[in-house]
Amino acid sequence: MAKTSLNMEENIAGLLCYLLTWVTGIIFFFLEKENKFVRFHAMQSILTFLPLNIIAWLVGWLGAPKWTPGGYYGLGTWSPGIPALVYLSWLIWAITVILWLILMIKAYQGEKFKLPVIGDIAEKHI
Repeated sequence: MAKTSLNMEENIAGLLCYLLTWVTGIIFFFLEKENKFVRFHAMQSILTFLPLNIIAWLVGWLGAPKWTPGGYYGLGTWSPGIPALVYLSWLIWAITVILWLILMIKAYQGEKFKLPVIGDIAEKHI
């Protein structure tokens, strides 16, 4: 394995791009200037996990029960939420965890594992 400009083995740096999902992807994308393997995994991490995290959070928030001030005697009202959206949010999180594990393992093995569509976009932006 080649060394990176951060003085790490590229497979370790590739794994670390995914460790804290898009957060470490951003860190490694800006810190690593030379190694295309690491920059690819950093960009793929950002493009995969940032949208998944935002979508899961929004879907979960929209489906969650909410307290609304006002109502009778100023006590407020309780909205039950939409359970199907909460379950969808859990499904998105499960997919996220599975992808996270697969991508970390593949990067550690030194494989430039490209996700459909996202991998091609990541490759263009390194």
